[in-house]
Amino acid sequence: MSTLQKLSPIDLEEKYGAHNYHPLPVVLERGQGVYVWDTDGRRYYDFLSAYSAVNQGHCHPEIVEALTVQASKLTLTSRAFHNNLLGEYEAYITSYFGYDKVLPMNTGVEAVETAIKLCRKWAYEVKRVPGNSARIICCEGNFNGRTTGVISFSTDPSAREGFGPFMPGYVIIPYNDIQALEQALESDKNIAGFMLEPIQGEAGVVVPDEGYLKQAKALCEKHKVLFIGDEIQTGLARTGKMLACDYEAVRPDILILGKALSGGTIPVSAVLCDDEIMLTIKPGQHGSTYGGNPLACAVAMKALDVLKKENLSENAYLLGNILREALRNMDQDLINLVRGKGLLNAIVVKPRNGKDAWDFCIELMKNGLLAKPTHGDKIRFAPPLVLTEQQLHECIAIIQKTVKEF
Repeated sequence: MSTLQKLSPIDLEEKYGAHNYHPLPVVLERGQGVYVWDTDGRRYYDFLSAYSAVNQGHCHPEIVEALTVQASKLTLTSRAFHNNLLGEYEAYITSYFGYDKVLPMNTGVEAVETAIKLCRKWAYEVKRVPGNSARIICCEGNFNGRTTGVISFSTDPSAREGFGPFMPGYVIIPYNDIQALEQALESDKNIAGFMLEPIQGEAGVVVPDEGYLKQAKALCEKHKVLFIGDEIQTGLARTGKMLACDYEAVRPDILILGKALSGGTIPVSAVLCDDEIMLTIKPGQHGSTYGGNPLACAVAMKALDVLKKENLSENAYLLGNILREALRNMDQDLINLVRGKGLLNAIVVKPRNGKDAWDFCIELMKNGLLAKPTHGDKIRFAPPLVLTEQQLHECIAIIQKTVKEF
């Protein structure tokens, strides 16, 4: 038997892979809907949804069919040539969200970088900010990706330490602090944009006060500053609305989408805005070999179609209310905080008998439910949006059982 055959999948990752993640000790090989199965055939409820990338459920048959049919025809042309699906996709997604133009990319952080470039280019060409002096306001606790450009405005030490020097041009203010935003806008005439997550996901599902988004948008309009909504995790029905910004009827000047835009099959992201912003970038100034590839276009259109056809926003809204009420009725000495919207939720777990949130997730796993801690004591609960109410009650029973045993 070869050395490779002797090693388990986890041992192989440990030996040959970079040590930049710390996964739960479970090896998955199959998924369908809200379930995943490990290599021993044991079934689990997925309560992470690949960080909200599989809102439509694992291996949604319509999305998989769109993927396989297009994969047998044409997968990539680059943007050196036109392909028969890009224009159709662009018309579809701009109509879907109500914008003039879309710039297709692949990963979420690529879309964030794209939004930053668009914001700066608009600042110089439209707002007439002096060259190389445009600044963007960002919030403490943000998570917008891990490129060197994006971590330049991160406040997470694990994302920043050892990766400097950092890119200038950012102003960091507290999240959910409208006075801090107003002060930052009034003190600097070279502010080009304000970028935020309408709910901070990686920070532990931090939900701002009601009215914060609307007030922030109004301030941006007053100071001729672009409101940039990073809805990579919060968008696409996850929070009980198609976009989390919809709760306050806020329309971002630049909208960033990713994750569930492909239903978890391939990397697909998008940046949407109107002509005044988008057309500041000319041919050759930005792009991506894979951005707008025909495979991605076919998959994204079907993924978006499924969200509306299956009423997944409404389902997330209904089940999220049930889940949060149940969590708040559990042992408050262990679960001392519950927050979220729709099916993007988090609990804060107090250490008990030397055990913490990681240990709690291990016990959840043993009981048949997969979740993952973030920032120490917080655990996200974000199942696929195709979850039924009966399945949700089964999951609530698993969580309650784990709470009692912990």
